[in-house]
Amino acid sequence: MPATTIASSSASARSPARAPPTRHRRWKSPAAPASRRSRQPNPFPGVSFRLSQPGGSPILALRHLTLVAALLALCGAADLPKEGPLPERRPEDKPAAEAPAEETRPVKDDEEKARERPKEDERATAACRTALQDIGAIFTDAPTVNDGKACGMEKPVLLKGLPGGVKVEPEATVRCETALQLSRWLEGSVKPSLAAAFPGEAITGISQASAYVCRNRNGAAEGKISEHAFGNAIDIAGFTLKSGKTFTIRPADKDSSLEGAFQRAITEAGCLYFTTVLDPGSDAAHQNHLHLDVKARRGGYRYCW
Repeated sequence: MPATTIASSSASARSPARAPPTRHRRWKSPAAPASRRSRQPNPFPGVSFRLSQPGGSPILALRHLTLVAALLALCGAADLPKEGPLPERRPEDKPAAEAPAEETRPVKDDEEKARERPKEDERATAACRTALQDIGAIFTDAPTVNDGKACGMEKPVLLKGLPGGVKVEPEATVRCETALQLSRWLEGSVKPSLAAAFPGEAITGISQASAYVCRNRNGAAEGKISEHAFGNAIDIAGFTLKSGKTFTIRPADKDSSLEGAFQRAITEAGCLYFTTVLDPGSDAAHQNHLHLDVKARRGGYRYCW
């Protein structure tokens, strides 16, 4: 027994004791914050939205993302219509039949114009004819004019001459009120102005360019109706004098002669008798005559230009 003990002790002295083996621990990533862990549930179970999982392949994760994108595109396309909207047709491509023909006036347009047509009162009409006769005008009653739905006159007169034997050339079919104011303008303004500018002269004839005619203003295809269409207007182109001379209406705003002064005087005075006076300075449509009319306006307003 003692020998055996000695041998064991010597063997222990010759062989040093072995250290216990080292244990390696696998590294773990720190836990994600609570806010990141509490996300919305994944609508596609079994599919990871991370680029890679621990120990997984990044390429496989990208394939998963591609699959998800394709599924989303298919879901959105399911609600699309089979055919998309067609582009609107350009205005120039529309058929010409959509625009109303020029010669076919809308009924509503005619009705609106017809409302402007003067309504004759029996008592006023009789008083006008008496005044026209007293002032010395020569006229006869003319038949009623019904020219379409808008144009016409109920009790017109055919004006043949003005006071003092002044001929109306050619004879004019107008309303009585138009003829009466033309006679008053001749007596109160034209004759006195002529006597001041050309002593010894006298007016023997008056040249009218337009009386009643069914048309729009200035002969336009569309727009407001002319006062000529109601017999309210008359256009004066000039005068014939006792000496045989003729006086023609023309642009005279800067005419420093007696003829220019005479024309400006009778034009300005015309607004004392007519509610509308247009002369060659008004526009291109009145370069050779005076437009005179008796259009009724609210508040007695007059348009003289």
